Amino acid sequence: MQIESQSNTEFPHHEIAPSQNMARTMSSQEIAYLVSSRHDKVKQSIERLAERGTIQLPPMGVVKNHLGQSVSVFQVNKRDSFIVVAQLSPEFTAALVDRWQELEQSQGRVIATLPDFSNPAAAARAWAEQFELQQAANQALAIAAPKVEFVDKYVESTGLKGFRQTAKLLGANEARFREFLLDRRIMYRMGGEWQAYQSHVDAGRFEVKTGTTDGGHAFNQAKFTPKGVHWIAGLWAQYKLEAQ
Repeated sequence: MQIESQSNTEFPHHEIAPSQNMARTMSSQEIAYLVSSRHDKVKQSIERLAERGTIQLPPMGVVKNHLGQSVSVFQVNKRDSFIVVAQLSPEFTAALVDRWQELEQSQGRVIATLPDFSNPAAAARAWAEQFELQQAANQALAIAAPKVEFVDKYVESTGLKGFRQTAKLLGANEARFREFLLDRRIMYRMGGEWQAYQSHVDAGRFEVKTGTTDGGHAFNQAKFTPKGVHWIAGLWAQYKLEAQ
């Protein structure tokens, strides 16, 4: 799977605490922007992870959005931000790494600077920070791996697939998959046939096949393209993770 870095993207206003004695954080609003997700969805994911004990519930803050309105956000530390992104969209992990580097460099922090090992307290802090980051990376990989494997498995899918074929590929219950497609406004039923919303057809996720039955009845069938199978597999995997 190719991952495109968003390091040149203009991000919402965000500040990292400049003091080395203060924890550096990234707002949930910026994480939402980074992974192209709704802010409320990101906040819900953070709350679920905190309820499970995977991360600590971060402190709340208030920032201004692009309309100048005050918005409540979570201030997420570096370790937990990797876990949140791994839960939401692991394919954006590289972009998150790039973004943290940009934010840290903008504060004039030299990442490669070694701690003063003659100072026991400084050495202990440096060791603890590296240990926590390694734990976070391992945990993020554990969360991300099943989803990435699930999505990549269907990249190789070839040919057009109907609703039932796609549900079978995903190992999805047809009734649950049908409800998912309806709720996400991906497909709808018209005249007893499943149709795709035009925006998804235009995006190349579906092709519409037309024909006539032996009885002279004209029909239209929306079929998933290989691109559409890959896309829906990612959405379905995320849906299953959120439902856990």
